Amino acid sequence: MLLNLFEYLSQFYSGFNVFQYLTLRIVMGALTSLVISLILGPYIISFLKNKQFYQSIRQDGPKSHLDEKNTTPTMGGLLIILSVVISTLLWSDLDNQYISLLLFCILSFGVIGFYDDYKKLIEQRSDGIKGRVKLFFQILFASIITVYLYTFLETGKIASIMPFLKDHSFYLGVLFVPWAIFILVGSSNAVNLTDGLDGLAILPCILIASAFVIFSYVHGNTNISEYLLIPYIEGSGETAIFAASLVGAGLGFLWFNSYPAEIFMGDCGSLSLGSSLGLLAIILKQELAFAIMSGIFIAEVFSVIIQVSSFKFRGGKRVFKMAPLHHHYELSGLSEPKIIMRFWIITFILVLIALSTLKIR
Repeated sequence: MLLNLFEYLSQFYSGFNVFQYLTLRIVMGALTSLVISLILGPYIISFLKNKQFYQSIRQDGPKSHLDEKNTTPTMGGLLIILSVVISTLLWSDLDNQYISLLLFCILSFGVIGFYDDYKKLIEQRSDGIKGRVKLFFQILFASIITVYLYTFLETGKIASIMPFLKDHSFYLGVLFVPWAIFILVGSSNAVNLTDGLDGLAILPCILIASAFVIFSYVHGNTNISEYLLIPYIEGSGETAIFAASLVGAGLGFLWFNSYPAEIFMGDCGSLSLGSSLGLLAIILKQELAFAIMSGIFIAEVFSVIIQVSSFKFRGGKRVFKMAPLHHHYELSGLSEPKIIMRFWIITFILVLIALSTLKIR
């Protein structure tokens, strides 16, 4: 939007040409979404409190949550989505099809999460949409995105990168579609499972999005991609603006979501964030690097799978005191801030490892 405006104004004053530079627009995208989230945050929190849109706490969860978190408003994902969408619309090239897909992704998965949160609030229970129904719509929107990627865009036909292996990659052909659907649905649900403590999910999302700013920039630059021996993906550089907007919006949300939280993101936020990160990984052919960075999210998912399987096939025996994993550590006596901080540190290390794959190959 602003890109076209500045391009027109540059006819009268050449100084406006500076806004053609991707690096400046990346910075402006992050700052814009940060400012929007910081300004709108108090108003959204006040509105949600007035409507009594409070977080529904699972009855079998840690008892401390029932006392401390049942009057904290949810649906804070609206703040993240609004900030990201506005910033991306302002600073990116709206003719770029990757940007259009990313906006469709964050909005469509956000709608699923919003309706799920709304049902929880109306029915006053910790589970909203039936699992099968939610999964159906997640797969539906993921299918639309991946089929479009495979059919019309270059990235659907490029081999994915194998971290640390310079001469190896994997090309899936038509299997790219189910592979990408799995990543989109899996990443959205993984972030959702992790979002159980104040700030636990949002900072890992910020760190991973920050890494994708770098991945997007290098994949979209012919000289850098050639030097690093990674595929050049035409137009992918613009996705750095979306990723930067995620970073800014996430930092603004963390301002209010840090312990003790004034607001929770809800499914509205976790599903939209997880799917957006997954789509960035798919576009940039960095799915395996994304898996490395998402170690905490994956651990949370597997803790639930292991717990449910053990309970079902071992006569009610549990492996963990409670799943997902962060609740196990809570019941083991670790304080909530300590669990959060340690999960953040682990994610920071994993992100550094993933970024090192750009050169160590």
